[in-house]
Formats: sequence, C-alpha cells, structure tokens
Amino acid sequence: MSRRAVVIGAGLAGMLAAAALDGVVDEVLVLDRDELPEGPEQRRGLPQGHHAHLLMAGGIAAMEELVPGGRLRKTLLAAGAHEISLGRGMVALTPHGWLRRWRHEGPHMITCTRALLDWTVRQAVVESTRVEIRRGRVEGLLGDGGRVTGVRVSGSGEDGEDLTADLVVDASGRGSRVLNWLELIGISGITERTVDAGLVNATRVYRTPPGAERFPLTMVQADPYASRPGRSGMVLPIEGDRWMVSLAGTRGGEPPADPEGFLRYTLDLPDPIVGRLISGAEPLTDVRIGHSTSNVRRYLEKARRWPEGFVVLGDAVATFNPAYGQGMSVAAFGARVLSEEVRRTGLTAPELARRVQRGVARTVDAAWTMAVSQDVWYPEARGGGPGFADRLAAAYSRRLTGAATGSYVAASALWDVTSMTAGPARLLRPGAVLAATLGSPLPPLAGPPLTPEERGVLRALDRTGVAGAGDEGAGR
Repeated sequence: MSRRAVVIGAGLAGMLAAAALDGVVDEVLVLDRDELPEGPEQRRGLPQGHHAHLLMAGGIAAMEELVPGGRLRKTLLAAGAHEISLGRGMVALTPHGWLRRWRHEGPHMITCTRALLDWTVRQAVVESTRVEIRRGRVEGLLGDGGRVTGVRVSGSGEDGEDLTADLVVDASGRGSRVLNWLELIGISGITERTVDAGLVNATRVYRTPPGAERFPLTMVQADPYASRPGRSGMVLPIEGDRWMVSLAGTRGGEPPADPEGFLRYTLDLPDPIVGRLISGAEPLTDVRIGHSTSNVRRYLEKARRWPEGFVVLGDAVATFNPAYGQGMSVAAFGARVLSEEVRRTGLTAPELARRVQRGVARTVDAAWTMAVSQDVWYPEARGGGPGFADRLAAAYSRRLTGAATGSYVAASALWDVTSMTAGPARLLRPGAVLAATLGSPLPPLAGPPLTPEERGVLRALDRTGVAGAGDEGAGR
C-alpha cells in the first residue's frame, strides 16, 4: 500500500524534513502557503530573512547528511557564500577584550543571505529526490488524539481539501498554529515559555570596497552582564561581493532605522571598527529593521499524550534570539533525528512520533540554555530573571571567555560549542576548566588583531575621524 508524508512548510526545516523522509515513504508532499521565489530571493513568511545568518559547522554537517549528494557546502561556496574560520578568519571584540587570531583554523562557518541558503537547500532536495512542493494553507489536522491521519488544506471551495497521510510534519516556523491544532484533536496543557530581551535588528547591505574582499568577518559583541542594554554590530561577507552589516540592541538600546543614526550607532559601540569600515563603503539598500527575535519554546515532548503520525520540527518547536546563530543548525539536528528514527524502526513502529519529539527536544536543550541563560540578564528582559543555575553558568562563562582572549585551549573550547560541533559538556573538560581557572596567559590586545594589509584597508575606508584602539598584529 502506498504511503504518504505531508510536510507543512517549505522553509529550511521543512525541506530538510522532506529529505529525511524521501525513500522511507512513497510520496513526500510539502505544503507552503506562500508562492515560493524561483531563485535566491527573499520570500514572505520569513521575518528574519533580511538579517545576518551564520550557518555553523555542526549545522552544515547535519544538512549534508540529510540531502542526497552531500554537496551543499560546495554549492553554496560556488554561488558566492563565504567560509569563515573561527580561529583565523574573524575579528571579534568580546566584553573581556579582543579575541586573538591563531595559526590554527578551528571550525568553520558559512555566511550568505538566508535567501541563498534556502534556495540552495530547496533546489538540492527537489533535484535529487521525489519530493513535491505544492502551494496550500493548512487549516488543521485530521484524526484524533490517538493518531493524526492527515491535514485539512484551505481551497477555493467552501470545505477545502482533506489530504490523508501516514505521517504529518509541522515545520511551519515561528508562526505555527500547532497548539491550536492539537487542542482541536484533544491534546492540551502543553507548556510554552517566552524569554524576550527586546532585541531589535537593523541591517544594511553595502558593496564590498575594492581591496577589502578578504577582510575578516568583524564583530563587536554585546555584554549581557553589564546591567545596561546590549548593543552589538557585525560586518560579514555575503554573496555578490557584498557586506551585510547587522546591528542589534536589546530593549532600551535599539538601533535606529535612518542611515545617519545607523552609522552613529556603530561608532558608539565599545569599539568603532564597524563604523570605520562602512563609512567608506557604498550602501546598496536602506536600513531594514527586524523585531522577531524572542526565544520561544513549546515543550511538546512533555505532553501527557502525543498522537501517532505527527511530528513537529524547527521553529515550530523553539525559536532563538538570532544573535547566537543557532536556529538553522538546530532545525537540521531535528530533521536528522527524524531521519535516524524512521530508518531505524520504520514508519509504522509504535511510539515513533513520541520518540522523535523527545529526540528533537534534546537537540533543542543546549541551544535553548545558551540563549536564555544570557538573555535573562538584559535589563527589562521578559520571561524571568536569572536563577541560581544562570548565575553559576554566567560566572564560569565570563571566566572562560576572559581566558579565551589569550589562551588557545579556552578559545578552542568556545569555538567547538559555538560551532555546534560539540555540546556544552565540552566547556567542562579538564583542559577548559584549567584554562578558565588560570585565566589568560597573555596580556590583553590594545586593538583589533589585524594584519598590516588589513590595517591599511581600515585606514583607507575610514571617513569618520574617530580614533579606534591601537591596532595589533594578527595573533599567534
């Protein structure tokens, strides 16, 4: 008998879920309410699409496992995306000082527009699988609290269309109506938590200045523990010989939308390097503002009952403050859990959906803890203040980050966790704990660790007349 899976949402999580199910069922049908673009263009329904996205090493590895062919990384780089070494290719000012650039590469991340990433994944899945994408708005689930048997899709007729399925996957994103759908089939009482630091993103795209094509990704990080609004900024390379400049400020420190205010904000950061770089660059867009930045988690895995035949992935389970660069990788991890379970036990195994949902929750836990344990410290954050565990974590995190400004052992531990190639337990290995205890063995850098050539680029671009901190060498 023919088996069908229906995936709700043709975004990143939806397409990865579809890839996970290809070959397990006879038909995978992806439904999306929007008309999808026919190229790497911004689509509706993706509020953060105009802003900075960092695809971590752990995330790209999971995606390449899921999508047949394993060439996503090469395809993205061929389309103009950039691969950035956390060890050498990044200039970052932490609340404890500048991070050094080491001879060791460390993990890599990929930078590009979200539009290019979504398009590349969608094309790879469509071209290498039997997955079908169809436009349609899902209005609810078919079945009952024991088993979901399909979805109700709105149509031109009064009653719409019923699509039966052996498995339904909700990957419809931040705006998912999953709690309402579940209540209508008798599943209620699911806990939901929101932690909102009030972060606002402001992003503008610039043409990469001639001679600056190899300038490192540059960021000035916010300080969650300073008892004042967090303010940050970054310049990251994207496809098309462009820089994406993204600013972020929590409640009370939001970046402005006007071009003059945008530049002033960069110059008022703890170091003006972002403003100095863009003051001599040509802007290609207006400033775009984004507000969809809260951390929201639905504890679906804790429901007393869970229907067979229904799984929820990606932002429909949990969304994160985008400042931490976790959401896309977590979506990939969840789809990988789905793939592993259906291939291990088969689609009809009892409690399959429940096991997948619990596995997905485990992939969310570390990212959720990392984001929330920092966001609760910002003034006027909503959703609860720091507890005892948050205070312990903050004390150790600050100690380790301070050590990382001059300790390769501490820095590599942070890289592994930030890149999502290792979990938080990596920070508690003996070497990392000893490095945090001893602190940095090297004196703090007086300024950004730029090479002589990079310092020349910065001076040539600077139109601000604002003095930056003294430049340092390229590190060890």
